[in-house]
Amino acid sequence: MREAKPFVEWIVKVAQPCNLACDHCYVYELRDHSWRHKPSVMATATMDQLALRLGEYVRRHALPRVRITLHGGEPLLAGPSRIEHLVTAVRRELRGVAECGISLQSNATLLSPLWMDVFRRHAVSVGVSLDGGRDANDRHRRGRNGRSSYDSVQRGLELLRRPENKTLFAGLLCTVDVANPPLRVYEELLAQEPPAVNFLLPHATWEHPPPGHDPVRTPYADWLLAVFERWYTAPRQETRVRLFEDIMDLALGGLARSESVGLADTDFLVVESDGTIELSDSLKATREGAAATGLDVFAHDFDTVARHPEVADARRGGLAALADACHGCEVVDLCGGGLRAHRFHPRTGFANPSVYCADLRVLTSRIRDRVQADAAALLGSAS
Repeated sequence: MREAKPFVEWIVKVAQPCNLACDHCYVYELRDHSWRHKPSVMATATMDQLALRLGEYVRRHALPRVRITLHGGEPLLAGPSRIEHLVTAVRRELRGVAECGISLQSNATLLSPLWMDVFRRHAVSVGVSLDGGRDANDRHRRGRNGRSSYDSVQRGLELLRRPENKTLFAGLLCTVDVANPPLRVYEELLAQEPPAVNFLLPHATWEHPPPGHDPVRTPYADWLLAVFERWYTAPRQETRVRLFEDIMDLALGGLARSESVGLADTDFLVVESDGTIELSDSLKATREGAAATGLDVFAHDFDTVARHPEVADARRGGLAALADACHGCEVVDLCGGGLRAHRFHPRTGFANPSVYCADLRVLTSRIRDRVQADAAALLGSAS
């Protein structure tokens, strides 16, 4: 069995709760309820131990750069002092050893000038979850009282767009809802001046398929391809769109580090607020405890985690990790079988094509054909 590449990213749950009640959230609204038994915020002792584990792992593998993503729940609920403690501890352990990019994924409702001062001081970039304009966003992303979150998000985004903060704006994360007009959503996202946008398919399984799922029709591919055509044919680059860029890179023979497409190994871990180590959060859409490993930063180093059979199996890419039905597919190198969580069925586990299989086939083949034809035309005109 080939050895997987080292981990290069850690998603750290600095706060467990959230101040919104998004109905498509994989942490609180789907199959796993383990968040109920974890501390609301990560203790500073846990942060220090995590930093030590990161330092020893990075030195052992001579990694030149790693990434830390501060996550939740809503990570800003941890408060500035805890965030500063963790960032300082990590940078102290990795100083002179490796570059460390630190980002935070937020709903932006709690962003303030004080927070932006903290992020500028510690070079922490901020990604924001937003599903479009007011109507699109409030379809799912509402407060616990049912009220709109949109105005609060807008205030946070206005802070990120200020000249002194703009370099910290990492981009927008949008969950696709086929009930929302795709081009309107894309234009509404562009209005926020994001340097990047990423589109996520709503987390779903064969047991609990996504809204509008039909094995004959391809509503999610149609939605995304409408945006792709608008983005790809724009006279100048308006923003980066990671999903499209990853598929294009793969179609042209490149490599894409993505959990959603391609055949690469998964190269990240999740560290929960109590220091337990888990697999991808998206697995919480499948069943109770699906992301758990039984390991933690106090008793286990990250090499021990990498050797754990469940971890090794879950992060392994390549054809061997996919269902037999995927092996002869013409786009398997592009779609990679889709997100692991989306392959789940309670009777057969993850040994299935993605519940989005039809959509992924159409999406990846159309993008592949378009960019390969354009690349060939460019080469022909240059010769």
